Amino acid sequence: MGSLTSSSLLQSLVPVSIPQSNLLNPPNSSLRLPSLIQPTNFATKRLAFSLHFKRNTRLFAVAEDQISVSEAALRRLYVGNIPRTVDNDELRKIVEQHGAVDKAEVIYDKYSGRSRRFAFVTMKTVEDANAAIENLNGAQIGGREIKVNITEKPLTQVDFSLLQAEESQFVDSPSKVYVGNLAKTVTSDTLKKFFSEKGKVLSAKVSRVPGTSKSSGFGFVTFSSEEDVEAAISSYNNSLLEGQRIRVNKA
Repeated sequence: MGSLTSSSLLQSLVPVSIPQSNLLNPPNSSLRLPSLIQPTNFATKRLAFSLHFKRNTRLFAVAEDQISVSEAALRRLYVGNIPRTVDNDELRKIVEQHGAVDKAEVIYDKYSGRSRRFAFVTMKTVEDANAAIENLNGAQIGGREIKVNITEKPLTQVDFSLLQAEESQFVDSPSKVYVGNLAKTVTSDTLKKFFSEKGKVLSAKVSRVPGTSKSSGFGFVTFSSEEDVEAAISSYNNSLLEGQRIRVNKA
């Protein structure tokens, strides 16, 4: 028997009938060639590693963004039913008794310049936000029981687009009323139809908890004249709308 040459040994290990593509991606997972004769395609391996690295980097970035957005939402508080006399500085001082405040902003009507009786406060940490809610939600400020809660989970893109459209359709006016103690089921359309019985309504909207589609429990109705505003207040203040007595006053 003659001795085997290195060439004949390789031929016996790798049948010539196996296509090169099968050597790169063996269809049978049990097929394992000796490492010395594994086909090497450096460019293919480099591309695969690059794609894998980029994909995982994108996934990590998306996850990081979601964590960041979620934490920011949990630090942002809605503060409702505050007295009109409370400004940004006073609100900050009130909330700072229970945690570090990053920003306090009272919302004002752009026509009258009066407070709309609600505000947003961003706390330094989630723990600060939780402490503020625990100590201030339901507390009395200037004779009014305030509401303090966090924004809920972010809207989907579809919901967000719908709310943006609703907001853009609202026609603002100096002749406007604030409607409080709304049932959670009341929509902007419901509000408009209800007030249209006693005057010419320009527009109506239900305010939403920031970042969600949830009603804040109050809204605004605009009219074409001050006479319609006075008629709405005298006719609808303390009246029933979907099972709850609403408060109506000039915004």
